[in-house]
Amino acid sequence: MTKELFRDDSYLKSCEAEVIATQEGAIILDQTVFYPTGGGQPGDSGTFELADGSTITIANTIKDRETGAHLHLVEEGTPLPEVGTKLKAIIDWERRHQLMRMHTALHIMCSKVDGAVTGGSVGLEKSRLDFDLPEAPDKEALAAAINQEITANQPVEISAITNQELESNPDLVRTMSVKPPMGQGSVRTIRVGDVDYQPCGGTHVKSTGEIGPVRIGKVEKKGKLNRRINIHFA
Repeated sequence: MTKELFRDDSYLKSCEAEVIATQEGAIILDQTVFYPTGGGQPGDSGTFELADGSTITIANTIKDRETGAHLHLVEEGTPLPEVGTKLKAIIDWERRHQLMRMHTALHIMCSKVDGAVTGGSVGLEKSRLDFDLPEAPDKEALAAAINQEITANQPVEISAITNQELESNPDLVRTMSVKPPMGQGSVRTIRVGDVDYQPCGGTHVKSTGEIGPVRIGKVEKKGKLNRRINIHFA
């Protein structure tokens, strides 16, 4: 299995790695800084630099649904390196950091809306969360509450709890559509100051001040008790 370095340090921009397998259109490494699509967050893109100076463009990163393998997807027609090839894996840092800022902003929004999360998506310019709500919240008040926490520059900490601790505290899980992965002994968590605490496997900034100001976009009705709230960088 690929060692996922980004789980412990979201700020790693590159790493040395070795090709341990390939399959059609994809490269598997012994370790990586590339986040795979999951939990509403898009997978990383970037490049692999080989010893001979050549580069391979990585268009996306996903997990194989059947095997769980960490797949770095290459552009169509790209020759794949041989197993054992050593390389440097480099993410598109500007894109990743923007996703980290947005993902952390969604955690703050989650804490400010009194309703279970029924879905969500992290984007570069716009993201959304769907809530089980009978009525739409006040957009201006919600934006002000989120920006207040951003201005306060709250620390963001990554840790873990055991499966048993999570089972004993089911209210920690806010998302109805995606359950945190269990069965490995522990579950990764994110704590945003005194604002939000819940299981999450995504990448985040170190403090809320990095997010920058945000605004609330459309609030859409997606069912009798479902409200989709869109958030943008201001």
